[in-house]
Amino acid sequence: MRTPRRRRLLVGLLLSPLLTGCFASGGDDGDSSSDAGSGSGSRLRVALAFPPAENLSPYGADATLLSRLGVTEGLTALDANGSPAPALAESWTREDDRTWLFTLREATFQDGTDVTAPTVAAALTRATRAEPEPAALTGVTLTAKATGDGRVSVTTAEPDPVLPLRLSSPGLAVLAPKAFVKKGVVDPVGTATGPFELTRTTGATAATLDRFDDYWGGRAQSAGIDARFIADGTARANALRTGQVDIAESIPVAQAASLDRATRRETATARTTSLHLNTRTGVFKDARLRAAARAAVDTSALADGVHEGHADAGQGIYGPALTWAEGKRVQPTGRAQATAPEGASVTLATYDNRPELPEAAQVLKQQLEKAGFRVKLEVREYSRLEGDALAGKFDALVAARNTMLDSGDPVSVLASDYTCDGGYNLSLLCDRKVDRAVAEAEGIEDTAERQDAAMAAEALVLGDDAVVPLVHQRIITGVDAGVQGVLLDPYERTLVGTGTRR
Repeated sequence: MRTPRRRRLLVGLLLSPLLTGCFASGGDDGDSSSDAGSGSGSRLRVALAFPPAENLSPYGADATLLSRLGVTEGLTALDANGSPAPALAESWTREDDRTWLFTLREATFQDGTDVTAPTVAAALTRATRAEPEPAALTGVTLTAKATGDGRVSVTTAEPDPVLPLRLSSPGLAVLAPKAFVKKGVVDPVGTATGPFELTRTTGATAATLDRFDDYWGGRAQSAGIDARFIADGTARANALRTGQVDIAESIPVAQAASLDRATRRETATARTTSLHLNTRTGVFKDARLRAAARAAVDTSALADGVHEGHADAGQGIYGPALTWAEGKRVQPTGRAQATAPEGASVTLATYDNRPELPEAAQVLKQQLEKAGFRVKLEVREYSRLEGDALAGKFDALVAARNTMLDSGDPVSVLASDYTCDGGYNLSLLCDRKVDRAVAEAEGIEDTAERQDAAMAAEALVLGDDAVVPLVHQRIITGVDAGVQGVLLDPYERTLVGTGTRR
C-alpha cells in the first residue's frame, strides 16, 4: 500500500536537509520548502562553464551538468565527509561480499510515473551497457535486479566494498523508462527525479528547467532555472557583474578582484590540475623524456602566478582538500633518469572552459622550452578536445580533474584514469604494476586501509611520470548578493537545490 501524498511530502521535507545541507551555501538556506515564503518563487539564472559535450547524456562528461542543476540523482548521494548518504534509496544492507540490497523511498519520476524497483534495476542495467561506460563502473561488472517490496539487489562480479559510494556517481543517475525509448539515445528531458525538470535545451548554449512539484525531497523554492553555457570565463564574470545571471560557476582568478567581495565564494575542492604525458606514442613514450618534462616544471610559478594564490602547488593526484591524504603520502620510486630533450618536438594541448588552463599551459610551454623541448600549444573548447586527447593525438595535455567526482572513492579514480582499461586515461598509461596495485586496493573494505592502498598506487603512477600534478584548485563561484542557498560542494556535484533562491 502506497503512502498518502501528504505523508510522502512530509517525509521528504524531513529528509531533504540530508542532501541539501551537506555543503556550505551562499547564504541562509532557510526552510527547504517554498510553501514557507513567497508563492511560486523566482527563477534562477545560472551560467555554467562547460557546454554539453554529449547531448546531455548522463553516462559521460555531461552527467555533472545534470546533477549540478538538480535534475538527476542516484540511489545514493555523497555527503560532506565523502560518505554515502540516502537519495532514492533510503537505506541499504550488505547481503554478502558481492551483493547489496537497497530499499527505495517513495518517489516519482518527472514524467509522472512511480520510481519502482523494476525501473531502477532497468536504469542501472542501461548504465552498465553504455558506451563508453560511466567512469564509476570502470573495472566493475554490476547486475541489478528487483526483489520486491520496493527493494533492488545489486550484485558485482567481484567484491566491491564501496558500492554504495560508487552508486552516488552522477553517471549512475536513475531515469524513467521513457528516457530509453529511442535506440542509442538517453533523453533526460522530463525523465529524471530531481527537484528541477529539464524541459528544453538549445543546442550547447542554453537549457530551461522548471520546478518539479512532486519531488520527494520537497518543493524547491525557485520556480525554475534558466541555464546558459558560457565557456569564456570573462564572459561569465561579466554576466554576473551586469546582473544577467544570478550564479556563475568557475570565475577566473583574473576576474575575481573585479567582483564585489560579497559575491565571491571560494571553495577548496578535490580538483587537481595536472600535466598528462602521453605514455603510449610519441616523444613521451620514452620514460626518460617524461622525467625531463617533470623536472622542468615549476609548480609554484603556477600556484602563485597563474592562480594568484587561489591554488596550492601540486603534491600528488590527491590534494589538500582531502585531509587524510597528506599524512599517508608515499614518495614515488623507480623513476627513470632524465635525458636531455635535444629539441624534441611536442604538442601540448588544453581547453579554455577553465581560463586558468591556457595561461598555465603557456607557462608550461616556456618551462619546457627552457629545458630543451620544442613546444606547439593547441587550445580548444573541451567538447572539441576530449575525443582527440583520449585517442592519444597530443603529446601532453593540461587538464583539471576532481578526483572525487565520479565515485567519491580514491581508488576508483585511479582505476578510471591510470589503468590499462581505464575509460578516462588521459596519460594512456598501461603499467601492470599499477594495475595490480589498484586491483588490490579495490578489494579493501576498511576506509583507512583503502586510503593507504590508494596512496601506494598513486606513488607508482607518479613513479612512471605519467602525470605531473601542477596545482590543487580552489573554485571561485560568483553568487549575486540576493541569492541564498547555493550549494558550494567540494566534490563539484551539486550547485542548486531545493533551498536555492533569490
